[in-house]
Amino acid sequence: MEHFAPTSSVGMIACCVCGLPIQPNQANMCSQCIRSHVDITEGIPRTETLYICKFCNRYLVPPAGWNRAELESKELLSICLKKLKPKMNKVRLIDAVFVWTEAHSKRIKVKLTIQKEVFTSTILQQDMICEFTQHNQMCDDCRRAEAKDFWRACVQVRQKADFKKTLFYLEQLILKHTAHQNCTGVKPVPTGIDFFFPQLQDARRFVDFLNVILPVKYHYAQELVSHDTKNNTYDYRHTFCVEIVPICRDNVVCLPKKVAQQLGNMNQIVLCLRVSNVLTLLDPSNLQMADVNSTAFWREPFESLCSPKMLTEFYVMDVEPTEVERKPGHGYVSKKHELADVWLQRSNEVGKDGAETLSSRTHLGRLLSPGDLVQGFDIRNCNVNNDVLDSMKSDEIPDVIIVKKVFDRQRRAAKRKWKLKRLVIDGNIVGHETASVADEFQGFMEDIEEDPFMREKLNIYKDRERLAMPVDTDEEGANEVVDGPTLAEMLDDLDLGGDTNMEEENEE
Repeated sequence: MEHFAPTSSVGMIACCVCGLPIQPNQANMCSQCIRSHVDITEGIPRTETLYICKFCNRYLVPPAGWNRAELESKELLSICLKKLKPKMNKVRLIDAVFVWTEAHSKRIKVKLTIQKEVFTSTILQQDMICEFTQHNQMCDDCRRAEAKDFWRACVQVRQKADFKKTLFYLEQLILKHTAHQNCTGVKPVPTGIDFFFPQLQDARRFVDFLNVILPVKYHYAQELVSHDTKNNTYDYRHTFCVEIVPICRDNVVCLPKKVAQQLGNMNQIVLCLRVSNVLTLLDPSNLQMADVNSTAFWREPFESLCSPKMLTEFYVMDVEPTEVERKPGHGYVSKKHELADVWLQRSNEVGKDGAETLSSRTHLGRLLSPGDLVQGFDIRNCNVNNDVLDSMKSDEIPDVIIVKKVFDRQRRAAKRKWKLKRLVIDGNIVGHETASVADEFQGFMEDIEEDPFMREKLNIYKDRERLAMPVDTDEEGANEVVDGPTLAEMLDDLDLGGDTNMEEENEE
């Protein structure tokens, strides 16, 4: 005998609206008729407004927050949904995606998928599109920045030096790394630059940047602006005073005896070859080099013996190459320079009876030949107040320290086919472009030509006006340097590779 299991069947009924056979439900209507009679999107706005600051491109998040968000990003989607959240408390959000719109249309469309229980055990799902219109509204930070008198933190960069080479170098590094993008203002002062920031963390980040690129030390201070006794809140203004080492490129310095011994038994009178994150010192008598970081310098500081205005021009009478004498304990010896003994006369005394002839040992033996002009520091006839120099024996002090060779600046400038950007604030170049400062900036550009190590750290741009001009390259000696060919020579064939770091200037 066969047994059959009983089967259960659900009776079908007709939809009370269209008559379509359906399973029984609380509404006795099919899904299409339910959608036509019930709108679960009722109360949810189809259009909304987003406020964006046109200066910083941040969106307003009520009540007073401002957040940065890219188009079609999850951050922007979160801001849009927060605008709709108070009106969606009776429905359930399933999905939300962006609908493509033109970037310049100021319209953002979001497709929402929502669910709602319309009857008992009857859940309806529906899609809708909400359009957000972008309106411009200036944020509080930008409003204060436009007022030109708002800042929360100030970074005061100072250098106690007569020459601005290090500040020019700092300016180029700031432009390359866009470290000033959060500044609300930049104010030049005679001994440095002041940078103003709306937030304390922006100023701390800028100070950390300075600590990486230059040998500096800083002091921190804060000033109480206001105090709310009811809420126990304080409003401060913060100041960072950053001091750069008072040594510039091509400065003659006198090291304390203890420091000279720690650097590999160097002579106490040395030449500053360059200033980067460390001070690079060169002993012109034996080509010994050493690096001094900021910690070592501020622990036992030393001063510059002369400024560029104290250099004297000499005429080279004779040059005799010599070998480097290595002593026990000597450190690294430069291979880019050549040692030579040079006999000099002051350029204004050449050909006169009784003109004094001086001797000096220099690191520029590869460049110099009889008849050249050089700039040097005449120690014998100088008036310098330096305790370390006064304590040295007379036989340990050379007559002259040759700093650099003199070239025809006009000829070198005519061959220069590149340029540098400047830090421009409100249409003015930072640094007070007087005639003396402009002359110092030309000297800084010559240093860039002569130092490949400095060139590779900066952004250099092609000068289209100079490239279109014909250049007379028959003259010799105008672009000779210690460390290799200049940019002007490399650009004669438009070879823009290597360590020139040449870039196209963006026209904004």
